[in-house]
Amino acid sequence: MQLSNTSVSYGWLTIVIHWVVAATVFGTFALGFWMVDLSYYDDWYRRGPDIHRSVGVLLFGLMVFRLVWRLFAKSPDPLSGHKRWEKISARAAHGLLYVLIFVVTVSGFLISTADGSSVSVFGWFEVPSVTGQIKGLEDTAGLVHYWSTWAVIVLALIHAAGALKHHLIDRDATLRRMLVPGQGD
Repeated sequence: MQLSNTSVSYGWLTIVIHWVVAATVFGTFALGFWMVDLSYYDDWYRRGPDIHRSVGVLLFGLMVFRLVWRLFAKSPDPLSGHKRWEKISARAAHGLLYVLIFVVTVSGFLISTADGSSVSVFGWFEVPSVTGQIKGLEDTAGLVHYWSTWAVIVLALIHAAGALKHHLIDRDATLRRMLVPGQGD
């Protein structure tokens, strides 16, 4: 079982992290999009935001782990058939996705803790506010959270479209490398 990346393929750990992050990003986006229209008397009025915040904190932790893992498990070399602009745009898109996911999770945390309260993560542990009470922070962080979340979703969809283009049109191993270890050039 190939746990780590090689020069030609991704390992299981990178693949699992990639798909867990993708599912989490789209899942929390859908939950957030849905829950903003809940009424005060809806059963999910409190439950939805609690789940959203908890998953957001765990996503932040997973992204920190992903960054550390990336330092030790270098990404495979680009496929030989990729054009220079494809390599540059892929690197830029990945970097921007990382930055945006951190912006989304941090701004979401700041929304929830702007009044000085902590965030309970599924009742397992609490993450205390790092800012204390700051007037207006919730509104500013809310705007940042809203727009950066939409940016993540749009960029992730472009990223997925690029992978599908490589798979269906170019017929190269780009997508297969992120599905099964050992898939290379």
